[in-house]
Amino acid sequence: MRTVVGRTDAVVVVGAGLGGLSAALHLAGAGRHVTVLEREAVPGGRCGLIRDHGYHFDTGPTVLTMPDLLAAPLNAVGQDLPDWLTLHRLDPAYRARFADGSTIDVRAGVDAMADEIAATCGSRDADGYRRLVTYLRRLYEIEMPHFIDRNLDSPLQLAGMPLARLVAMGAFRRLGPKLASFVRDERLRRLFSFQAMYAGLAPAQALAIYAVITYMDTVAGVYFPEGGMHAMPRALAGAAARAGVQIRYGTRVARIEVSGGRASAVLTAAGERIPADVVVVNADLPTAYAELLPPGYTPRRARRLRYSPSAVVLHAGSSASFPAAAHHVIEFGAAWDRTFAEIIDRGELMSDPSFLLTTPTLTDPSLAPPERHLYCALFPAPNLAPRRGRPIDWERERGRYRDRIVAMLEARGCPGFGDGIECEHLVTPADWRAAGLAAGAPFAASHRFGQTGPFRPATLDRRVENLVFTGSNTQPGVGVPMVLVSGRLAAQRVTGAGPARAPGRMGP
Repeated sequence: MRTVVGRTDAVVVVGAGLGGLSAALHLAGAGRHVTVLEREAVPGGRCGLIRDHGYHFDTGPTVLTMPDLLAAPLNAVGQDLPDWLTLHRLDPAYRARFADGSTIDVRAGVDAMADEIAATCGSRDADGYRRLVTYLRRLYEIEMPHFIDRNLDSPLQLAGMPLARLVAMGAFRRLGPKLASFVRDERLRRLFSFQAMYAGLAPAQALAIYAVITYMDTVAGVYFPEGGMHAMPRALAGAAARAGVQIRYGTRVARIEVSGGRASAVLTAAGERIPADVVVVNADLPTAYAELLPPGYTPRRARRLRYSPSAVVLHAGSSASFPAAAHHVIEFGAAWDRTFAEIIDRGELMSDPSFLLTTPTLTDPSLAPPERHLYCALFPAPNLAPRRGRPIDWERERGRYRDRIVAMLEARGCPGFGDGIECEHLVTPADWRAAGLAAGAPFAASHRFGQTGPFRPATLDRRVENLVFTGSNTQPGVGVPMVLVSGRLAAQRVTGAGPARAPGRMGP
């Protein structure tokens, strides 16, 4: 594993997102003097917060899995997760509703889920689900220590028995046929493959190795922190400050000074020069290369990234409530393969939408005024990467698509949704791009095989010997668990230390 050459005592971290805070905690635990520069007034990056009329809207991820990975950076400075956060395991983790009117709950616990499948899909698929869980656990136990929680500089590092075991398991075959070998019901295949979209892939095109996300999501369990998802970066930032990390909010970074093949300092927009032995960048990687580094430093791999779909998100504070609601509801349209072809291949809006509706106040009512609810409706959409055809003009489309979202929610189980809205915030791909996310893609670069593992941008730059990256566009990839791991991997590039823990088995 390549590591930073030379002095590493003083580290400047650009960005107080989950990856940057994870890196800062691991570095502080290893005795480094760490300064974090954050342009906003609060920590979190894309895991941010909007306060409006008594409502507390999480602006980023809504799904938390693998809480042991959230505990790891706290443990690095001698802190324990329960002292900073109270987590609730969601049951159901999801409520899936299908175009034929049927519903399947993703239950907490293998036995409970097997009973749910037996009642909705039959005993044969319930038995197949138990075999699927065994398969997914084996995938996780191989992939996590050898392919995910590890800095990879070369494909040759993958050679060996773990790779051979994955090949023998059929992990490099298509995900769809692999799932079909366990469960027959098409609804279950959708329920256990939609997670591929988190990796920027159509389920029909994804490899079975990406079913490790299905394990994290539907087997290990989905959690929600009291105080909302933004409570995570608040907890990490609080623990970092207690450990001696200096976090400077309202400090925008203008440039990283590079001299003699090393990053020598960080320059702020206010004209301050902050010397550094190491610079860790938590800003979006392609944007950071383009805007913070001198011209000519962007590596070819970063220039040629292909991105995951974007999303249009409607945050609504509302007086309405709906009896069939659950914390997370996945609405599956009748179309499936066509939906992914539209948003990924053709750059079109979904003609028959599938979407996620989250109601966090069902778990934590304190996030809204009394007898009110928060709703977060996420509709996948094309990203803003150049492609053939006419791009979507979000300035013109914004209002129309907002109305379409409301109409779709009302047609699929939320009558009167629009009338109940008291305040709202709409986020489009253009807004994601304005926030500094390349191609307006909040799910970052896709995890197609050529952008996974050693083929994804590494945490340590190859030309600037003390420039380190963390976040969803570097290894290991996108999602809260992966970004937290990327912070530890970034710190490892500085300290040279091996894994701080042996990845354990989560869930039942």
